[in-house]
Amino acid sequence: MVLNYIWITFFIVGFVVAVCKALTGETGLLSEMLSGVFGSAKTGFEISLGLTGIMTLWLGIMKIGEKAGVIGIFARGVAPFFRTLFRGVPKDHPANGSIIMNFSANMLGLDNAATPLGLKAMNELQELNPEKERASDAQIMFLVMNTAGLTLIPTSVIAIRQTIALQQGVTDFNAADIFMPTLIATFFGFLVGLLTVAAFQRLHIFRLPVLLFISFFALLILLMYWFVSHAPAEQVARTTGAVGAGIILLIIVLFITAGALKRQNVYDHFIEGAKEGFQVAVRIIPYLVAMLVAISVFRTSGCMQYLVDGAAWLLARCGLDTDFVPALPVALMKPLSGSGARGLMVDVMNEYGVASFPARVAAVIQGSTETTFYVLAVYFGSVNVKNTRYALTCGLIADAAGLCAAIILSYLFFH
Repeated sequence: MVLNYIWITFFIVGFVVAVCKALTGETGLLSEMLSGVFGSAKTGFEISLGLTGIMTLWLGIMKIGEKAGVIGIFARGVAPFFRTLFRGVPKDHPANGSIIMNFSANMLGLDNAATPLGLKAMNELQELNPEKERASDAQIMFLVMNTAGLTLIPTSVIAIRQTIALQQGVTDFNAADIFMPTLIATFFGFLVGLLTVAAFQRLHIFRLPVLLFISFFALLILLMYWFVSHAPAEQVARTTGAVGAGIILLIIVLFITAGALKRQNVYDHFIEGAKEGFQVAVRIIPYLVAMLVAISVFRTSGCMQYLVDGAAWLLARCGLDTDFVPALPVALMKPLSGSGARGLMVDVMNEYGVASFPARVAAVIQGSTETTFYVLAVYFGSVNVKNTRYALTCGLIADAAGLCAAIILSYLFFH
């Protein structure tokens, strides 16, 4: 519902401002606005078409990993960590498996693939909930872990960046260079969300599985901070891009090798998963086109620039650098709508160039924050939970932490 109001506002406010400007002499603005509407619809379709190949590839690879048992091994490895967090969920309950698989899909940046698993986990947690209209502690922990989801590989963001780079004719471009800042930013958001929920639930989480998990990422962050502080910015960008690309390729080869060693028909498994990837990419088209068209009206009228200039003025008054401000609309939209934020991210990339600093900030924000309001509405709505207690508060705190980390890390890695 909130997205509906935002979408309507973009059209009405943009049109009213454009008419006022036309009456004062800018007669070509309305024609420019109409051209922008049709152009944005075409852009939305082309981006979705480019995304189809990447999503088809990745979901095909994921299916191979699932059939080969690699994802299952990962799930068993992190099971002790989840048992510490989800108080009241029996060790052998099916909700544990669904939660781990949802978490795994989120880590790999497969938002659309993670949602069905998340809904299944929420329904299984509802079976254990004694008060059906009131969120349980386990459900709140699960929801906040989703809204502050730890992303290892921001797959869809990388795919969109690569598609736009090809459209813009940008060569020598590594779409995976956002891998490391995104990973670290999501870790900060995830950790803050985890600690916030634990404080509300008076949950003693500082046990060996959790400490090992936190220590691993803390060590990674310290190593990256040392590297960033001792290396030139261009070398940082090249190295992190190479690491991101290397890890993605390693996962692909690992999944295929595991399937081959088990004498499975790896090709057929890939085709099975690839069909799902095609369907996911096609479903994105109407959402992306709808938001890009509304953004085009709002931006062509000058309203988007007013918003950006106002934020820049405020930050400048506080003595802060304003180079990231063009990406700020993505941050404001992301808690409300993933498709809306995706549209704004694409708009920033088209306006400033996919290799620009604002475009990189927008990509890291998109990959490291979550659609809190949407997730809470869909997940709690699926089980008819009306009293969500402190879930929204914890989710927004985690979002704020992830956003601040995304901006700071973008400066460290790319500025």
